[in-house]
Amino acid sequence: MTVVAMSQSELTRFDILQRVERGELRISDAAASLSLCPRQVYRLLDRLRIDGAAGLVSRKRGRASNRRFNDAFRDRVVTIVRERYVDFGPTLACEYLAEQHGITLSRETLRQMLMAAGVWKAKVAKRARLHQSRYRRECRGELVQVDGSDHDWFEGRGPRCTLLVYIDDATSELMHLEMAESESAFSYMRATRSYLERHGKPVAFYSDKHSVFRNNNATADSDGMTHLGRALDKLGVEIICANSPQAKGRVERANGTLQDRLVKAMRLAGISSIDDANTFLPSYVARHNARFACAPADSRDVHRPLAAHENVEAEMVWREERTVTASLALHFNKAMFILEATPLTRSLARKRVHVCEYPDGRIEIRHGERVLPYRVFDKMRQVNQAAIVDNKQLGAALAMAQAIQAAAPHHPKRNNNEPARSSGSVGVFAPPSPAAGKIDRRRLCTPKLKRGPRLSNEELIARGLGEYAR
Repeated sequence: MTVVAMSQSELTRFDILQRVERGELRISDAAASLSLCPRQVYRLLDRLRIDGAAGLVSRKRGRASNRRFNDAFRDRVVTIVRERYVDFGPTLACEYLAEQHGITLSRETLRQMLMAAGVWKAKVAKRARLHQSRYRRECRGELVQVDGSDHDWFEGRGPRCTLLVYIDDATSELMHLEMAESESAFSYMRATRSYLERHGKPVAFYSDKHSVFRNNNATADSDGMTHLGRALDKLGVEIICANSPQAKGRVERANGTLQDRLVKAMRLAGISSIDDANTFLPSYVARHNARFACAPADSRDVHRPLAAHENVEAEMVWREERTVTASLALHFNKAMFILEATPLTRSLARKRVHVCEYPDGRIEIRHGERVLPYRVFDKMRQVNQAAIVDNKQLGAALAMAQAIQAAAPHHPKRNNNEPARSSGSVGVFAPPSPAAGKIDRRRLCTPKLKRGPRLSNEELIARGLGEYAR
């Protein structure tokens, strides 16, 4: 018994022609059902009577397409790719074949050629990564998700900046919003200090793997903590880093909502600067929470108040260790700090002290809990701002670089690992103010009178200047 493979349309055609053969259907009705002319129906009936059901199968099946490239051309293309572009993908190889060899064919056609020749291997389609939902935390303050959203918040009316977002996992309540020039350590220190002073200490902050929260280059010689992480550890607040954006989807979705609603609210309020936005944000947070916040499963608030001995301002600093020389000096960021000679400082020669830089630019030198007096001898009289290396976005870094190049295009820079400072910071390492343009003193003198043609004696006499006539 022979098995004939037929498509659904061919099976339908076979059934209708069988009914015609049995006298159950007229030729005209069969032609209308098959969308064919009566003559074609007669041809199909003749083929059915001679070859049976196999006569209704399309004769193009199993044959090469009439538009198929010939074998010589296919071999030529595969040979060129194997010799010159063996590690190229089909798309890039197509471009080079058209540019260098004048061979034009589609990417998919070339891909099929290379796969048949064994030059290219089809990639296995990746399965979508599964991100299962989890329950919210039960109490307010148990987990606070943190993220920075770089966006054109002022729609061109002001500089591009970053919004730092703190949202409670249990209630979806916006706990704190703050605009900053960039997503840097000092920006998070300022925002986190404001959060802690207003709400108290949460159990944990949930963030991404930004270098502010996680030391991606930790070594065995260090404790592996970032400057913000060290400050929060001293205050008893844990940092948890998410493995994917989906894991902290609550704050990611809040960023999308804020990029829609907050932008429009600031447009209506006529806000175009970071300072005005930070003044406006508390009122917006109240409206947002009234609309989107929900009640927690447990009504307890697990925020812990700051203890009397916990100084948040003193902890939220960029802290580095330095060794005091025998001359009571230490070096930090290409500047020399000379300690005032006191009994305490004299005993610190050859010992380690901490240099603490505040987000506003102030610098303290500490030994334990004691603050040491000092004066600065800056080896770089024109201070240059270092490149912002811990930024996820380049907007603030490029703006700072342009300002530096305009002020001192060839001035040497300080250390590459120094913190990113805002344009409003003060102190030794504050960004330089724009230098005044160079004055061309040659142009300060009064313009000289141009000498005209010499007057004749008659013209001198006519003007009453006869004594000058020759």
